[in-house]
Amino acid sequence: MILNKNKLRYMFDNLMSKGTLALIGCLALITTVVIAIMSLIVWATHSLSGADFPKLMWMGFMRTLDSGTITGDTGNGIFVTSMLIITLAGILVFSILIGLLTTGLQDMMDSLRKGRSKVIENNHTIILGWSDQIFTIISELIEANSNLKKSCIVVMGNKDKIEMDDEIRSRIPDTGHTRIVCRTGNPIDVNDMRIVNMADSRSLILIEDSDANTIKAVLAIVNTDGVKDKDFTIVTVLNDEKNLEVAQIASQGRVEYILYNSIISRIMAQTCRQPGISAVYLELLDYDGDEMYITPCPALTGRTFGDALLCFEDSTLMGVKHGETTQLKPAMDYVIEEGDEIITISEDDDKVVAQLTASYTIMEDALETAVMPSSAIPEQILILGWNENAAAIITELDNYVPKGSFLAVASDIEDVGELWNKTGRTLTNLQVEFYSDDVTDRKVLNALMAKNFQHVVLLSDKNTDDIQKSDANTLITLLHLRDIAEKTDYVFNTVSEMLDNRNRQLAEVAKVNDFIISEKIISLMLAQISENKYLGPVFQDLFDADGSEIYMKPARNYIKKDIPVNFATVVEAAKRKDEIVIGYKIMSQQNDRSKAFGIYTNPKKSTEVTFTDEDMLIVLAEEQF
Repeated sequence: MILNKNKLRYMFDNLMSKGTLALIGCLALITTVVIAIMSLIVWATHSLSGADFPKLMWMGFMRTLDSGTITGDTGNGIFVTSMLIITLAGILVFSILIGLLTTGLQDMMDSLRKGRSKVIENNHTIILGWSDQIFTIISELIEANSNLKKSCIVVMGNKDKIEMDDEIRSRIPDTGHTRIVCRTGNPIDVNDMRIVNMADSRSLILIEDSDANTIKAVLAIVNTDGVKDKDFTIVTVLNDEKNLEVAQIASQGRVEYILYNSIISRIMAQTCRQPGISAVYLELLDYDGDEMYITPCPALTGRTFGDALLCFEDSTLMGVKHGETTQLKPAMDYVIEEGDEIITISEDDDKVVAQLTASYTIMEDALETAVMPSSAIPEQILILGWNENAAAIITELDNYVPKGSFLAVASDIEDVGELWNKTGRTLTNLQVEFYSDDVTDRKVLNALMAKNFQHVVLLSDKNTDDIQKSDANTLITLLHLRDIAEKTDYVFNTVSEMLDNRNRQLAEVAKVNDFIISEKIISLMLAQISENKYLGPVFQDLFDADGSEIYMKPARNYIKKDIPVNFATVVEAAKRKDEIVIGYKIMSQQNDRSKAFGIYTNPKKSTEVTFTDEDMLIVLAEEQF
């Protein structure tokens, strides 16, 4: 008997675990059995004259639905008692049913809240992971899709769906035509990958907090059903370049990797020596204003690259994609072949239209033909602070500066020089000294700046969970540097690394035009490459010391000063030096934020401009001097 009770309890537990639909079915069966038994009793005892069994079943069913029906029942005791039992059973069953339906609906709402239902979308962009980067990425994708009638971004992270929805709405209130769909899941779980419907997506952005998790997530992505044979863009970030080889093995060559530390180090190295160039990078990387596009342009087939430079009024030609290979600033006599695509800076991809009949007046008299002497003199550079990018920044600077240049590093880390020695890096052009000091201390800064440094690089402390405190220390140092500059009339340019983009407005009181927001730059690159995977090699080439990079060079080396010229003439002047001009900087506006600190990229070829001795051209070239 005990065994039977345990077995019945076990069967009941199994029934309860089957969910709401199984319980409803069980209640329906019990109700039907009760009605059938009572109807059989009435029919067998002939308690209701003229009623057959089906009619009695129907009468019983009506009484389960409406308990008030029994008030009209008349007949012998067996009939009335049977109908009463059916009615009571109906009241009991429907009470339980209402509770089950309420619980089932609540469970369904909880399930939706958990964000575990499968996404049914097509041609959507997927973002796997969750961090502060996601808001920049989503904003950029919304801007990129602004010309589409509808688009969708699916976000899956290890976070409550409702919390993700609320945070996105608070940070990005206007999503335009783009719908944001959030789901809760783990990017390294193959089963969770099925939720986001990768098979029907067009691109995927992976955000993870470590290279190990990134590689595991990549393995999960490429091994998800329906994805193995699908050609779509997958882009993610690796912090350490030494993990690139194994990451490429894991991805089977299907993932575009951004090397975080390498890219940021190169940008810091280039920016510290060329004030204002960070604004150029941000202009090229974000979707607000002009950005880079790779588009087909059959009309240019058969023309040389040099001739094609003046075939665009509203766009700037930068390079060519031939097959799977991209090249910035190819030879001017390179003949554009059928099937080639062009790399341009433009407001939008639909603005990249060649005007083969365009004719601009080249003002030959305004061209500067004299050969200017090289200004490659040794430089003095100061790095304040130390983080995991510092060694790479020093190495990158060594690739750019003239021989005999000097670099000092000051950090509150004891024996900071030992950290450099452990890297095993060697330098060719730089002499380096290390100081262990508090770089927020005014006396320390006064002593350092007395050595007449031309360039100052301020690095953030990334080995802390409190990024606001780290940025606060950066702000303190910036304010001291500004005060030193004002009181001593000492001219030096400063590039500062900020961890939180929201602190940039506070930092602007220090009148420093160059800020490197590491997370923002990487987020912008992720968004750009997700739209076109071939931009990855373009960015790699752009920020690499080899090949062509962006430089700021004196306009007087190309155009005679104080002479109004159209920008087409400037393009021609750079072309004759085997360079591509993509914009210019007006030095009189370098402190005017409303005029983008005097930075103008991708001006119209018909734009008229007059340069002074101090103004600079922004060019794509292989050498700075």
